[in-house]
Amino acid sequence: MKAFFSILFLFFSLSFVRAQPPSVPAEKGTIFGAKTTADNAINVDQLPAVMQSNKGEKTAVKIKGVVTAVCEEMGCWIKIKSTTGDMMVKMKGHSFFVPLALNGKEVVIDGMAEEKETSVEQLKHYAEDANKTKEEIAAIKEPKKEIIVEAKGVLVL
Repeated sequence: MKAFFSILFLFFSLSFVRAQPPSVPAEKGTIFGAKTTADNAINVDQLPAVMQSNKGEKTAVKIKGVVTAVCEEMGCWIKIKSTTGDMMVKMKGHSFFVPLALNGKEVVIDGMAEEKETSVEQLKHYAEDANKTKEEIAAIKEPKKEIIVEAKGVLVL
């Protein structure tokens, strides 16, 4: 009986704990994840040409851009402003998270870029993470072919 109540207490305790983005500032020079620099970073708008020259293969990249959205649930992804639409950046293996304060900041992302097709289900999940309305989520009907960057480190400029 004692074990039952211990397990019950643990279950309820964990159900109240909810992952959230870190509540830290995103000041110039702050690094999230692996240490990186701005050396040899290209503008995010140059990435499609780099991917095309590498025939869409997974490519090590260091890109510079402005954050337009941060996952409000955990800080596990961001979107970067691009002339072709906002580019998805995921934090490698959920090994680190970024704060909501990163929104609107210029950053350097050090990681791997890959052309992928994102499923409708995954797009809806991202929309939920971004607190989109039910109507906006329901309007997602087709998968999206895009370049996705898996960041190992993010530097605030």
